[in-house]
Amino acid sequence: MPLVPVHSAAAVRAADLVAQRDHGLPGRELMRAAATAALADLQGRWPKARHLLVVCGAGNNGGDGYDVATLARAAGRFVELVALAAPDSLSGDALLAARDWQAAGGEVLPTAKLPEALAAAEVVVDALLGTGLARPVLGAWADVVHAINAAGKPVLAIDVPSGMDADSGEVLGAAVRAEFTSTFVGWKAGLLLNPGLAGQVRLHTLGVPPAAFAKAAQPLLWQLPRQALAHLPRRARDAHKGRHGHVVVVAGDLGMPGAARLAGESALRSGAGRVTVLTRADHAAAVAAGCPELMARAAGKGAEFVQQLAAADAIVCGPGLGRHAWGSALLADVIGAASGRPVVLDADALVLLAALAATGSDKGPQHLGPHFILTPHPGEAATLLGVAVAAVQADRVGAVRALVKRFGATVVLKGAATLTLGAELVVPIACELGNPGMGTAGMGDVLAGVCAALAAQDVCDPAWGYARRGGAGWAGLAALAVVTHAAAGDWAAAQHGERGLLASDLFPFLRAVLNGREPG
Repeated sequence: MPLVPVHSAAAVRAADLVAQRDHGLPGRELMRAAATAALADLQGRWPKARHLLVVCGAGNNGGDGYDVATLARAAGRFVELVALAAPDSLSGDALLAARDWQAAGGEVLPTAKLPEALAAAEVVVDALLGTGLARPVLGAWADVVHAINAAGKPVLAIDVPSGMDADSGEVLGAAVRAEFTSTFVGWKAGLLLNPGLAGQVRLHTLGVPPAAFAKAAQPLLWQLPRQALAHLPRRARDAHKGRHGHVVVVAGDLGMPGAARLAGESALRSGAGRVTVLTRADHAAAVAAGCPELMARAAGKGAEFVQQLAAADAIVCGPGLGRHAWGSALLADVIGAASGRPVVLDADALVLLAALAATGSDKGPQHLGPHFILTPHPGEAATLLGVAVAAVQADRVGAVRALVKRFGATVVLKGAATLTLGAELVVPIACELGNPGMGTAGMGDVLAGVCAALAAQDVCDPAWGYARRGGAGWAGLAALAVVTHAAAGDWAAAQHGERGLLASDLFPFLRAVLNGREPG
């Protein structure tokens, strides 16, 4: 699997030094290259911006800012630069960058000029504090951060937003909210764990080779890029629906047929050969009428229901399942009848799962196994762990680890930074894709369908084997489903905007993403 390591800030800084020492990349050249890349990002994101404000700090992050200012001025932009540290107090490459700015005729403004500079600027470049920050931002530094945020101007952050802990994403006292972050050399975990602070992120390796990370410690995270979808096998010319898997969706208590249909149609759009929806008898006709390619039947009871599951290559249980006796009985039977088949548990099934765990039922989740894929949002994760939602959000990596340990399953912890972890992995896989428009009802049902469809194809297609190769197992396949879902959501939002995006709007884009098409 083409997993990309996401390192600690210390490991990235060490790789930077190795590149300078062993790979012929002087620090001054790397700083200029970073500034060149950041200015290109700025021009790409805000092509009409002519008036820039660069706010510089005291270290190499400030040096990057001075170089951005120098290059932008040479490119014809009007640039103002406010510095919280006197240029002469800098050292090394940052001092050289400040001198280059002054030699080019640039003026260094004191912080007293910040309010009027912010008022006039079209874009603000945040070069205050870099990845070495280890204590809260206080005093004049915090005042500048608050002023930048209050100005309401778009912000380009250099490497990481100032005030962010580069490893955890935690806000250290005060932090700049960026619309775009240009980061360098390697991914920093905080950028993925707190995307609301970082905005859109673009990595520029600056020519630093992967070998520079050879002695780095274990990554903090892995990232699965969209390019992973290129590894999906082409279908054989003699392929048939049986080779693409049969997904059975157990969903839709009274009043909730839409969730069952969303999960079912999502599985079809993601390549499953057949999909059967087992739901309330009152809903079967409506589900089939809405999507005639779905087979919809009333879920039986006991042995009849277990027999209905027997033909499944993968099972989805939970969307709109309800939290009452009907859904609880079906979930218990799904767990008991899984027999090694991949099972995606989502939505209400997760709340019911927590209840089963609490009762100690012999059909409960003492150790589900990695072929069970749990897909909780933070609220459901909190219920499963018996903690507050705030505790989950404060330590998402810790929460996904705790869920894997407790249930012995593969876990997809959804959110603005979706994390996937299973027993085969030491650290979670993070997804950088997705957008705020996807925060609408039914999106999780669609993801559950994608997950089950990919699992069913993995089971049935001899050419696939995604979960059985590359070392990441079912967690790798679940992470691939997350990437597919997020990429489709981004493409859908790019067409008509984020606001008003519906879960069903993803269907045509799921198909496009999984067939290797690119937006445009």
